[in-house]
Amino acid sequence: MTTTVIMLLLVGALSIFFVLAGLLLFLRQKSKPEPWMTKLDADAQRLDRGVPAGVVAATKAAQEVEPVATEIVGTPEPLVPAPINMPRQVVEISASEAGVSRRMFFTRALAGSFFSYLGVLGLASLAFSWPKVSGGFGSDVDAGPIAEIKATISQADGSILPVFLPEARAWIVPAAETAGTQFEDNFTVADGLMALWQKCVHLGCSVPWCQTSQGFECPCHGSKYNGFGEYQAGPAPRNLDRFVVEDKAGRLLIKTGQPIETERAVAKSVKYPQGPSCIGAA
Repeated sequence: MTTTVIMLLLVGALSIFFVLAGLLLFLRQKSKPEPWMTKLDADAQRLDRGVPAGVVAATKAAQEVEPVATEIVGTPEPLVPAPINMPRQVVEISASEAGVSRRMFFTRALAGSFFSYLGVLGLASLAFSWPKVSGGFGSDVDAGPIAEIKATISQADGSILPVFLPEARAWIVPAAETAGTQFEDNFTVADGLMALWQKCVHLGCSVPWCQTSQGFECPCHGSKYNGFGEYQAGPAPRNLDRFVVEDKAGRLLIKTGQPIETERAVAKSVKYPQGPSCIGAA
């Protein structure tokens, strides 16, 4: 699973979470009690919730009975004053002592999730737009000592074996002594070496090296290039693209961020094919 797919799944999951959280908050707002209920004393609300329905009905019926006149016989007893209830003392407590209510918890959780979503989205956007400044394709790649590369390319029988560098996605080949003028002054040759982009200029397939024919042959649609990367046959519109290279203190530096395009060479710099083709007749 690629990083792009993971980021899309994460963004989708967070979006679903925010929709559900918003719906829950909306339902909680709809189920809020009437304003007059919030003014009742907590003890009164608790007692009210604990009174059975039958007792409430009986109390209301008793209140609706008309009063009956009664005759007082004898000397009435002296009235005793009812005890005076002391006023309730209200003590303010701090927020830490009161704790966190459910509403406050959901509000903070929703705000935290929202800002986390923005942070993840921002980091994902930054990761996609951040340029590669060092190492890997798109930057300057150190291919190694030039002397060692030349020794690896040159074979005992006079043939060549290009060096493939995965980090640069490039084939390193020797520059032909009779290279055409299209390769002059474009900085694609450094100390007798060139770096060819492995991508076929037809439809972008990776072009392998064919040792028997001493050329590059694309297995997708049959485009063929000689050992110098010049167009030889097939539907490719031009030569293989090549990168700007530099001799830096005896080491070959490939600037993969600077590919160079060249037209089909009229006069080829090297002979092709030099043997059987790997994908068919030349």
